[in-house]
Amino acid sequence: MNQSEVLQTMQERYDQVKARVEAAASRSRRDPNDVLILAVSKLQSPEKIRAAYHAGIRAFGESYVEEALPKLETLSDLEKVSWEMVGHVQSRKAKRTANTFSRLHSLATLKLANLLNRHRDPALGALEVLIQVNVSGEDSKQGLPATNAQEWEDVFAFTHALKACPNLRLSGLMCMPPLFDDPEHNRPYFKMTRELRDFLNSRDPELKLKELSMGTSYDFDIAVEEGATIVRLGSILLGERQY
Repeated sequence: MNQSEVLQTMQERYDQVKARVEAAASRSRRDPNDVLILAVSKLQSPEKIRAAYHAGIRAFGESYVEEALPKLETLSDLEKVSWEMVGHVQSRKAKRTANTFSRLHSLATLKLANLLNRHRDPALGALEVLIQVNVSGEDSKQGLPATNAQEWEDVFAFTHALKACPNLRLSGLMCMPPLFDDPEHNRPYFKMTRELRDFLNSRDPELKLKELSMGTSYDFDIAVEEGATIVRLGSILLGERQY
């Protein structure tokens, strides 16, 4: 496709996604403006990201620090863009993560929290973080276990520990439910994540947690119906990954 066709295709995809978000929000009597469409741009070229920007997308999610850094440099002319880390972060990459991204979706250890807090440049303001929770109990899933009452208490204790990290700002939770043939089967996991957020806020009203990062290209309609404030969309917006 030539550049004009790429831009047209990107605009059509974004408009279709926005329409689905609006429909899902309407079904649950929510304001669609409360749902951020985060374009997961890992393994996508800067040219594709630039086309998405011109279509109206302003938030992009990366999974690998090494891949993201040259992209951010190439696209440094784009204004009012939010770059977010949605992937697992190794301790040795904490410094670069802390000072490159505006939000981290996958916080799950105090070790990483302390490293991010230590390395974050205060001039950038606090790094927004989401706690990744494992609400399915799958061994293959990362995140704090959160399948029963005791584990919910452990998650609450984790939120309390984060108060010792002034360069981090906890704003919510992220989950990755199992993969089912029918995305409707993910509804209980999205609901559980929302209920966990509400439980944490009830235990400590000062937390004021709002964000729920949940839902992908496969199941975001249901995630929005169950309260998602951020949907992480890759192929449905940007097409197949390019490398």
